[in-house]
Amino acid sequence: MSDPLREQALSALRWLLEAGADEAIADEPLNRFKIPFPLVGDGGASKLPLPEARLRPSPLPHREGGKLAAAEAVSLSTAPGAARALAASCTTLAELRAAVHNFEGCELKHQARNTVFADGSPQGRIMLIGEAPGRDEDEQGLPFVGRAGKLLDRMLASIGLDRSKVYITNVLNWRPPQNRDPSPEEAAACLPFLHRHIELAEPQLLILLGAVSVRHVLGLTDGILRLRGRWEAYQSGGLGRAIPTILTLHPAYLLRQPSAKKLAWRDFLAISEKIDALGLV
Repeated sequence: MSDPLREQALSALRWLLEAGADEAIADEPLNRFKIPFPLVGDGGASKLPLPEARLRPSPLPHREGGKLAAAEAVSLSTAPGAARALAASCTTLAELRAAVHNFEGCELKHQARNTVFADGSPQGRIMLIGEAPGRDEDEQGLPFVGRAGKLLDRMLASIGLDRSKVYITNVLNWRPPQNRDPSPEEAAACLPFLHRHIELAEPQLLILLGAVSVRHVLGLTDGILRLRGRWEAYQSGGLGRAIPTILTLHPAYLLRQPSAKKLAWRDFLAISEKIDALGLV
């Protein structure tokens, strides 16, 4: 005779697996409807007990202009509004890096090993935006250092570029488990930092790598094979100008579909022509 409670538990577990759950992150369940996170600027009225790990701030590599205190003030908020306020308060890339490193409002950070901010040189005025860190990036704290990153380096070299001439970042600063696509909430927590990142880097050319980057930077939802090769304009209010933006395939996709490399090559030839026209190199 079967145990109905056991069957019910197994049924619930199967449902969770089918919904995408792939790991347990705590020994005890947390009722998030009963214990809300404290709100910024509520005068402490909503302070309730939280797990010790959530209360322990991450160390910051930089302390500039009081941004450390500002980051800690919003460290327990998951609201995109808090991220927008913190990002807007940063006036240099160093301050933004420090703010992102200390931000606790994205659940992905609690499962990642490192914060991945950027690599390369913003002085080149050519900015590449990928999707999210993978395993190698999570381990090293730098974007595009795994197999896809090595392919990207070869793609850049084919048109006379390297990391000393371009600036590379991602939509997300932390690795999603199993390299899955980010949830809308996870992306919303990171996007204010990305928008400010673009403003502070002041690129004259944007290269969006992959569907996730295109969707979150420009809001375009068509398939990347349909969108790739197109030139769009990223409107930056902080810069007061539009930035020429090309949509292309992510190197990780090219590793899975080598036949698509010919399409990426066409895109990079167009990028090379645009660089020459803008006088960037």
